[in-house]
Amino acid sequence: MAGAKNHDYHILDPDIWPLIGALSGLVFTSGMVMFMHADYFGESWRIVLGIGIAGLIATFWGWFSKVVNEAERGDHTPVVQLHMRYGMILFIASEVMFFVGWFWSFFDFALFPTDLVEVIGGQFPPAGIEAVIDPFSLPLLNTIILLCSGTTVTWAHHSLINGDRDGLKKGLWLTIALGVLFSAIQAYEYAAAPFEFGGNTYSSAFYMATGFHGFHVLIGTIFLIVCLARTYKGHFTSRQHFGFEAAAWYWHFVDVVWLFLFIAVYVWGGWGAETH
Repeated sequence: MAGAKNHDYHILDPDIWPLIGALSGLVFTSGMVMFMHADYFGESWRIVLGIGIAGLIATFWGWFSKVVNEAERGDHTPVVQLHMRYGMILFIASEVMFFVGWFWSFFDFALFPTDLVEVIGGQFPPAGIEAVIDPFSLPLLNTIILLCSGTTVTWAHHSLINGDRDGLKKGLWLTIALGVLFSAIQAYEYAAAPFEFGGNTYSSAFYMATGFHGFHVLIGTIFLIVCLARTYKGHFTSRQHFGFEAAAWYWHFVDVVWLFLFIAVYVWGGWGAETH
């Protein structure tokens, strides 16, 4: 029959969202550049940045809604799901390399302080750091919280595979609650930190690494909230649940990054310094 589908692939229809997303990304980055040069551009950066953010949010909503509709319509065949898993694996790999850059920076300063006397005073943490955050107070608590959240999201995943919708909902609720709790504790830790951002190499590397991790926790929490909403709508089956699987993979990635941050930055990076 002419026009009949005789393959396992999903051929996408023409869509405006990729173009809107690309333009919104351009406007967003332009707004960020204008913000960094506010002395030249004045307050106009607020308008440009706001338009860019609004466009990106609209793109996420519109584009992801279409992907969800495709999944519920049955367009995500086993072959399509396999390729989507490859895509998610590559995305997480790119995120790994993103954090490698921050770890590399931190270790460069920490391992070779005598080679950077003019920058950090020949010692690490630098002389400007009078005290560091006690790793065995709030950071340790947040480590336990994230490890527990990895357990609850795994519980939700296994419940979904075994057809336990109630266990799926409870696992997601607990994971989201733990993610929100982690973010709240991280915000309090920043407010009470004994050093500010940008004062020296230690504080800059600390806030950039932990701050971007916190941003990933926020994104992962939103990801899981969407999965929870879809669960209540009856989405996901034991055989087709890539949306949830991608969220679970992302959350485990966030957990692993935090373990490296806790050990390398909080414990080892502040070793021997006075704690606060």
